[in-house]
Amino acid sequence: MNKYICIILIGIFCFACKSSPDDDKNAHVKTAEQEVKKSPLALKKELVDKGYKIIDYVDPKTKDTVLMQEYFMAFLKKGKNRSQSKKTADSLQRLHLAHLGKMYELGYADISGPFGDLGDIRGVTIYNVPTIEMADSLANSDPMVKAGRLEIEIHPWWAAKGYPLR
Repeated sequence: MNKYICIILIGIFCFACKSSPDDDKNAHVKTAEQEVKKSPLALKKELVDKGYKIIDYVDPKTKDTVLMQEYFMAFLKKGKNRSQSKKTADSLQRLHLAHLGKMYELGYADISGPFGDLGDIRGVTIYNVPTIEMADSLANSDPMVKAGRLEIEIHPWWAAKGYPLR
């Protein structure tokens, strides 16, 4: 049980801590707040030019234009090959967390984390990329997936740009 708590805490730390936008190392990562400062029309054009699918609507209460973007939700499911030794499984877990951290740092994944019930669906990653093919390629480059410990199931998912989790 302590192993799972440690994994969850590492995951929370890796994905909850966000560097300052002024940090040179992460200067290419834009925060939702920075994107919201652009006009909806300018943001929509920028995203569409990069290949993202966007729809917009006017919020009846605020009269603001809301942009919805297509993201890709990758479910990490229990794979068919789970016969690795504890040492190998632990090594794969470290590589898996490093992969997810890299996806986040590069701006390809917005959020990632495990489920707490130890069921067949082990976790989820939301990819912020223009195509399902790109999301699939990134998800399948995970060392746990390559080793067969996890399998990927990807679905398109729409969410409003700039709205934080609560």
